[in-house]
Amino acid sequence: MSGIDGLPPLREVIATHQLSAKKSLGQNFLLDLNLTAKIARAAGDLSNMDVLEIGPGPGGLTRGLLAEGARRVLAVEKDARCLPALDEIVQHYEGRLEVINGDALEVDPLERLTPPIAICANLPYNVGTELLVRWLTPTDWPPFWSTLTLMFQREVAERIVAQPGSKAYGRLALLAQWRCEARIVISLPPSAFTPPPKVSSAVVHLRALPEPRYPADAKTLERVVAMAFNQRRKMLRAALKGLTTDIEDKLRAAGIEPTERAEQVSLEQFCALARVLKG
Repeated sequence: MSGIDGLPPLREVIATHQLSAKKSLGQNFLLDLNLTAKIARAAGDLSNMDVLEIGPGPGGLTRGLLAEGARRVLAVEKDARCLPALDEIVQHYEGRLEVINGDALEVDPLERLTPPIAICANLPYNVGTELLVRWLTPTDWPPFWSTLTLMFQREVAERIVAQPGSKAYGRLALLAQWRCEARIVISLPPSAFTPPPKVSSAVVHLRALPEPRYPADAKTLERVVAMAFNQRRKMLRAALKGLTTDIEDKLRAAGIEPTERAEQVSLEQFCALARVLKG
């Protein structure tokens, strides 16, 4: 029996329900309940939080979140094969877990959860980055969530926390660090998963700031950053020439040399450029 909640070990659950990870859904199951509990603890004190989980699979992290005291968990699972296993957790934690069989990109968490809300997930690899960008770029800020505790491929995690001048620095780092505190809190080898992925993984914890670090119009900043890093080997005057005919003047007004490349420009400078372009 499992030490964290009295439910069967995950390998037994997977065997009982004849589950296997689907590559087409970006699935890699994390079966060590000590690790899933550790990830849940990395999300902080959840006793007064509702939690959104994406892609619970057989429910390892779900069980960790509930065992660590989450007030309520909404788990969104696209793979109907996993629902019977998750239903066992629903019955065990009566009233604290709701499971939706659906697409995370289409679910409105505020219809079912009460703030404060934390998001904690071993994200499916094929939609992880898209979900993160959506959560980082709402029209209004602060967002509906207070913290994100998310597992990614190690390479993606490093892009989120990267600093200017590094190879990993780019759009994700800027969008995350503009409005959040971001840090890697756990690293996991491929052997922690079934089946083992080809790369290592890492858990990133992001805390939403009350206000962005620097003033900027969100849509303008997103457009500038996307264009700048889409052609990161080019000088900014070339990469951003489609924005305006006088881009060199706008860059200098923001304190940026037109001959610099995107990876050399700080978050503060990109925000300044967004303000100059917005007028």
